Amino acid sequence: MTKFENNLYEGSVLKRLVLFSLPFLASNIIQSLYNVADMLIVGNFSGTNSLSGVNIGGQVTFILTQIVLGFCIGGSVLIAQYIGAQNKRAVEKVTSTLITSLLILSAIITVLMVVLRTPVLRLVKTPQESFSEANAYLFITVLGIIFIFAYNALSAILRGMGDSKRPLYFIAVACVTNVVLDLLLVAKFNMGAAGAAIATVISQAISVILCIVYLKKNDFIFDFKPSSFRIDRESLRLITKLGLPTAVQNGVTSLSFMFITVLVNMVGGVNASAAVGVVSRFNGFAVMPAVAMASSVSTMAAQNIGAGQIDRAKKTCRIGVIVSVFFSYAIFALVQAFPEPILMLFDRNPEMIANGVEYIRVMSLDYLVIPYIFCINSLFVGAGHTTFSLISNMLSSLLLRVPAAAIFGITLGGGLAGIAFGAPVASVGSLVLVLWFYFSGKWKKVVIHHQPQEE
Repeated sequence: MTKFENNLYEGSVLKRLVLFSLPFLASNIIQSLYNVADMLIVGNFSGTNSLSGVNIGGQVTFILTQIVLGFCIGGSVLIAQYIGAQNKRAVEKVTSTLITSLLILSAIITVLMVVLRTPVLRLVKTPQESFSEANAYLFITVLGIIFIFAYNALSAILRGMGDSKRPLYFIAVACVTNVVLDLLLVAKFNMGAAGAAIATVISQAISVILCIVYLKKNDFIFDFKPSSFRIDRESLRLITKLGLPTAVQNGVTSLSFMFITVLVNMVGGVNASAAVGVVSRFNGFAVMPAVAMASSVSTMAAQNIGAGQIDRAKKTCRIGVIVSVFFSYAIFALVQAFPEPILMLFDRNPEMIANGVEYIRVMSLDYLVIPYIFCINSLFVGAGHTTFSLISNMLSSLLLRVPAAAIFGITLGGGLAGIAFGAPVASVGSLVLVLWFYFSGKWKKVVIHHQPQEE
């Protein structure tokens, strides 16, 4: 076992899960800080139009990142199961295949988005007042998307091996760099959304470079030499089989929120757009405990299933749900009690704050449901049943979230509160389907058939 590997299929389930999830939680919190720094600094130094531009441009980049993250999760699950099955050669093949294929994909997406960014921004009804800011932010961030993809690929590989600490170190460097550059480019040189985008790209690049240097010096399983960038067909097939449903799922979820942005732009204009952007950034913090625990459940369950320990995987899920519920319910109470102070951290525009309070009070009902969905779905992902997660999420996003938001917000005249109601409605529907699949026992069916360790 190398220094990057961590055995999660032996010892106390509670201890292993908590110790593995804490660096993951810290990493996700820092990742959210990284994302929210742009909004905080732009909102305080450049105003509402720039704030709206960063929100809309950032959402487009977020969709692309989430799609790629799906493939990363597929690779992470494969690696975790191969670690559990003690098949080192298979781990090496998956690692090189994931890194190489994502580099190719990042190049393709960069070219496409540079060409299509303006039509995309018009498609989502970007307010005229913030169009130039959104365009600048999107253009600069897509030029640096290779660094976003690279970080997610390396983090997924390390987490699949059971290492949740090193991704934390690298994202911490990126976060600190991003904040410093934001203060310099946005606060001092008044570069608005463009300054925030430049800060994001440079900080991601520094993080990835430091990560690669560290891994090379410590005999990582992938040595980053040109000859090592190759694709193994069977590994690519399995990564695609597991990752494509998750990638589509993430893309559909992100698109559903983009549709929500369109509805918001139709209802309230630039102040509403900025308000929903602020709430979205706060939401990134609010769901972090549940996301971190769910991701930890996925990796730990995958290793245990790879080692043939189904009951231990189920216990991992149960403990994850309990911990997630505790944190999510506490955050819900905080939001209901203090919505105005939360929003005022970003911008003191009274209209923006009023819109944000209306939206966040209803949207936060989602926090009462998502801990169950996240952790149980992560058990399914760890077992390799990513297709079910795709189906569940698409039904929730396309058949519940968007229609409910449109009906309550537009048709019935509920405004921002009505649009926000789409999120908890969708989550309740998703939970019903997730519980059915769990109690049916269908998730226990073997998806990844492990081959003997190659000599």
